[in-house]
Amino acid sequence: MSDRTSPTLIVITGPTGSGKSQLAVDLATKLGCEIISADSRQIYREIPIGTAAPTAEQLAAVPHHFVGTLSLEDSYSAARFEADVLDLLPELWSKSDYAIMCGGSMMYIDAVTKGIDDLPDISPHVREAAMKIYTEGGIEKARKVLEAIDPEYYKIVDLNNHKRIVHAIEITMQAGVPYSTLRTGKVADRPFNILKFAIDYPREALFDRINRRVDEMIAGGFENEAEKVFSLRHLNSLNTVGFKELFAVMDGKMDRDTAIARIAKNTRVYAKKQLTWMKKDPDIHYLSPQNAINQILIELNKLSHHETRL
Repeated sequence: MSDRTSPTLIVITGPTGSGKSQLAVDLATKLGCEIISADSRQIYREIPIGTAAPTAEQLAAVPHHFVGTLSLEDSYSAARFEADVLDLLPELWSKSDYAIMCGGSMMYIDAVTKGIDDLPDISPHVREAAMKIYTEGGIEKARKVLEAIDPEYYKIVDLNNHKRIVHAIEITMQAGVPYSTLRTGKVADRPFNILKFAIDYPREALFDRINRRVDEMIAGGFENEAEKVFSLRHLNSLNTVGFKELFAVMDGKMDRDTAIARIAKNTRVYAKKQLTWMKKDPDIHYLSPQNAINQILIELNKLSHHETRL
């Protein structure tokens, strides 16, 4: 590592289907560095097709971390990801001035780049109890419970997002204090540079890429992969787009054609949520699909010159 340049974490994020994985591999090859996956589902080894995990060729081209390292039955969280990545980075800095973090899991990226509040680990018993409120009483019941136990967070939470509501309930139940009292909102001071990038596709082009990728996943054996893990469908690790729809087919609740169309639609909805999250982050540099690497190198060069002048 040079004496003049602080280590730099290059974040390649963006909506699903935007080409993050290949851009990360191409850039890592050029810079001679390694890749950290910031994807909360690609970390599970049993479901590479359904999570569009890096291909065997991509994995062989560049060392990847946090891809296929856990079993579906293993619990994991953004807080653990933050700790694991911060432990790993000094090893990566010893090899290169750069490391690339690639993925679209918003909480994982924020955990590493901004820090995460010190929240308790949720026991299986508490997680089950919190989810039971929603599954048995619906979102209305979950809202009422949250309003009763944490009225401050109730005022600001997206009341149509049952996952966030249930998450707040389980943290409050586990900690014994309202979730809102544990949220500091402070941005952590990291001892390395952070540059964030995202490939900027027009909405119509992005949705076309998503539709084609769903077709490719189906052709590549996604249904067989889902069938193999069907008996584990109760796990939180499988509570994700694609598997939920295919499990509905296996349960006889949906026909195959409808499920495939629903996978594409729900993936597009998820991409919209990612885009909404990205708009809230002013630090993201948007890249032309045709000139992404050169644009990143220009920003890295600017950073290097800035540090040299300091």
